[in-house]
Amino acid sequence: MNELALLLAATLSAGTVLALAGLGLLINERSGIINLGAEGMMLVAAIAGFATAVSTGSDLLAFGAGAAAGAAMAAVFGVLVIWLNTNQYATGLALSLFGAGFSAFVGISYTQQRIGERMKFEVPLLADIPFLGPAFFKHHPMVYLAVALAFGLGWFLYRSRAGLILRAVGESPESAHALGYPVRRIRLAAVMCGGALCGLAGAYISVIYTPLWVEGMVAGKGWIALALTTFATWRPARVLLGAYLFGGVTMLQFHLQGEGVEIASQWLSMLPYLATIVVLVLISRNPTWFRVNMPASLGKPFFPGH
Repeated sequence: MNELALLLAATLSAGTVLALAGLGLLINERSGIINLGAEGMMLVAAIAGFATAVSTGSDLLAFGAGAAAGAAMAAVFGVLVIWLNTNQYATGLALSLFGAGFSAFVGISYTQQRIGERMKFEVPLLADIPFLGPAFFKHHPMVYLAVALAFGLGWFLYRSRAGLILRAVGESPESAHALGYPVRRIRLAAVMCGGALCGLAGAYISVIYTPLWVEGMVAGKGWIALALTTFATWRPARVLLGAYLFGGVTMLQFHLQGEGVEIASQWLSMLPYLATIVVLVLISRNPTWFRVNMPASLGKPFFPGH
């Protein structure tokens, strides 16, 4: 039972990274913009958050720095694809490559650095419940924030006027523009908000999840988060569930290795990525269902007045 509780706790922690990044990318894509630069944004945010945590000792400032770094990179991406109409896929890939190189360069002096002792968090009373306490109620507040963000974003998209406008911009930017809505500014705000959430995910990795800096430490999680939005058919609650599913697969490999299961470590390391490919193949078997849920203008440029 204790081992299962530890596995569940590790799943929630690992899933939080994917949930934050996935929710950010979902906001982007609901506005009609696809950003393939999540990996690069998360890496830059990771080094920004880690450097801030080392310098100040404050988790709050570290998360703020990570979110700001992610939003700044997303703003550059947004200006390029929204105002200058560069190709969204090529620009996103360039952003990802830039983030990987820039973070590696900036992080050279932080490779041997360590963050000080971290405060332990737990929910009073609930943390003392056998099994449930260790599994669900002894996590960093960011874990619970990710859950709140998923439900909050679901309400925003489907129950608020602002969310309706955002979805309208993603479905038919020409119609939204004809009604007088500033499509480009709305898209830029969505892109920056999504970048900030990817930044929070990157900072969470380097400050809480694995409190150190290693070049390339995001290790493909940005790409998994990108696939996760498609797997979840652009719905926040499904993004959250999918994040925990992929987080569980990631943690399962370490659990199996700890139990001495005789499977090559390379095969176990492949599990999260293999699961991603299998899920994408399965959902692609029904193209009609896929098209119905996908924002109609996703990845397409917008030309006002045309």
